[in-house]
Amino acid sequence: MRKVLLLIGVAMLGTIQMSAQKQWTLQDCIDYAMENNITLKKSQLQKQSATEDLKGAKGALLPTFSASTNQSLGYQPWKDTGMSYVTNGTVNTKVDKTSYNGSYSVSGQWTVWNGGRNTNTVKLDRLAEQEAELSSRETANSIQERIAQIFAQILYLDESVKVSEQMLETSKKNEERGQEMLYVGKMSKADLAQLSAQRANDEYGIVETKSQLLNYKLQLKQLLEITDETPFDVAVPEIGEERILAEIPALQAVYEEALLNRPEIERSQLSVKSSEVSVSIAKAGWMPNVSLTGGVSTSTNSLSGSGWGSQFKSNVNTQLGVGVSVPIYDGRSTKTAVNKAKIQQLQAQLNLQDQQKTLYSDIQGFWLNAVTNQEKYKAAKSSVESAQQSYDLLSEQFRLGLKNIVELLAGKDNLLNAQQNQLQSKYLTLYNQQMLAFYQGGEIK
Repeated sequence: MRKVLLLIGVAMLGTIQMSAQKQWTLQDCIDYAMENNITLKKSQLQKQSATEDLKGAKGALLPTFSASTNQSLGYQPWKDTGMSYVTNGTVNTKVDKTSYNGSYSVSGQWTVWNGGRNTNTVKLDRLAEQEAELSSRETANSIQERIAQIFAQILYLDESVKVSEQMLETSKKNEERGQEMLYVGKMSKADLAQLSAQRANDEYGIVETKSQLLNYKLQLKQLLEITDETPFDVAVPEIGEERILAEIPALQAVYEEALLNRPEIERSQLSVKSSEVSVSIAKAGWMPNVSLTGGVSTSTNSLSGSGWGSQFKSNVNTQLGVGVSVPIYDGRSTKTAVNKAKIQQLQAQLNLQDQQKTLYSDIQGFWLNAVTNQEKYKAAKSSVESAQQSYDLLSEQFRLGLKNIVELLAGKDNLLNAQQNQLQSKYLTLYNQQMLAFYQGGEIK
């Protein structure tokens, strides 16, 4: 039994460790956010609310029915007359001071025509439901874009830390070499102090970069709505150079495809349609209203000489009516409503144009950044190779005493800057390529 418990404990510990050591891929982050992000859940609830509004508008097209009853007890304390009856030849009079009354009715009402207001309300609520769905998709897209942005920044900082750590190892070796040269009298203490300062600066730079890396990981964790103390880390994928140098699609082609699939454009187009329906609803104020009404009612009274069933039948009253209401003058309220609806229609059309303009501007920004940083990456690659060769030569010459400390540190700074420029252009190119593909209707991956 103890062995079984021990095995179970080991298995549970292993599971916990595996869970703690999980590394999140970009797809993991996106999938988790789509299930747990609070902002997205709120937008989905708005869609559900719009669906209920649509059901209510459809229900308004149907007739309504209601049933009612009223039961009352009456008392006449000074009543002195009543019903007379003969029993065994004797006339008796019964005075009932208490009476019990009941009324029962069933009624119905149906709006046959109200200028198309009800049918247009159904159309409007159906469009509102679609807009809410598109708004939810907008929120999902925004979250995915933010995740991709943070994830790219994490990958950049992660690789930047590795480059800085390599530079730190080089600085340590230079410092050790300087101590040896100081010992044999080939270097002054001032020059050695510069090497030590460079090593300390590299250590500080690593700490600073790691701090930024942890901050972005925290932002990503918060975006995923992970609030516990579970260790969180991301999986660093292998990114080949061919991916960075992949062909960038034409700007106009991306824009044209985005116009067809981006939810913000579809939602703005639906807003224009909704404004048209709103104008029709406002114009209904000038139209006559036609409605049908009907009902069945009956009543009973305990003082009646007839029984309850007989009264219930004999007192039945049915009615059926047609109501027509024609607006004559409403204090210009309908005219004002129509004019305001037309203004909102113009606003919706302008909002669509503005949304299209914003979309083009966003895509143009991604496209320009992708093209520019791809060219920067090519240039930075050559720069890194040249800076590396130069620094290797400087290091050898410094070791032989042919170069001074200033030249060595300058060469090291040039190499580090070239490496950082290459990393920055690499991940900016990758991120903007992903955004262009996403705006074309693809997925972030």
